[in-house]
Amino acid sequence: MGYEAVTYAVRDGIATITLSRPDAYNALNLTMGRDLFHATLEADEDRAVRCVVLTGAGRAFCAGGDVKDFADTPDRIGILVKELTTYLHGAVSRLARTAKPVITGVNGIAAGGGMSLALAGDLVVAAESAKFTMAYAKIAASPDGSSSYTLPRLIGIRRALELYYTNRMLTAREAMEWGLVTRVHADAEFPGALAALARELADGPTLAFGRAKLLFHQSTQESLETQMELEAQAIAASGHTEDFRNGVQAFARKQPVTFKGR
Repeated sequence: MGYEAVTYAVRDGIATITLSRPDAYNALNLTMGRDLFHATLEADEDRAVRCVVLTGAGRAFCAGGDVKDFADTPDRIGILVKELTTYLHGAVSRLARTAKPVITGVNGIAAGGGMSLALAGDLVVAAESAKFTMAYAKIAASPDGSSSYTLPRLIGIRRALELYYTNRMLTAREAMEWGLVTRVHADAEFPGALAALARELADGPTLAFGRAKLLFHQSTQESLETQMELEAQAIAASGHTEDFRNGVQAFARKQPVTFKGR
């Protein structure tokens, strides 16, 4: 499939989705939203993909919704926003539900819906110069892109409300201290570190990663006993995989293991 506002590339089991409107700080318009949604579907369905990386082109990760589009269509703003969030929310949901590890590589500013999108990764890797801000209140908008779900779970309601009410700008280091970011790297080291982490995950036990990811998401809504039963079922299913058999044998023999995602 051809894309206009994102680039999509698969190499050695790693699918890289790059938001690509650098002159507009990768602001989300309908074209980008649609492209992003379809790229996440493609990465999810491709059996050769064992890790997904989402990042931005140029100096920004994503500046959020394209406010210029909002200003140009005041009489149809409800329709525009609902269509855009349909694509954005579909993409976020697919990244959360795919069985493959997802890394968001935050190379610059992540604002509004861009911050929500940055937090959609299983792991969030940020360049030292990256910054995070909700920004919604600046245009009298409420949050979207799953941030009202994600932030209270990661940092609590009080801090989530502070970020929304005040539009506080978090540096990459502050975001890591708050638990929003997994790792921070100097700007010059960021591309290499992001690639190395993606390689590590793509070489991992893909099916086991998927089961663990699902378990962690399910744990927010299940009782202790139900969650333990789900764990028992998942680890038993893992025992039937080629990767598990190879991993157990390699461990017993004190040999390195190569996982094949099977």
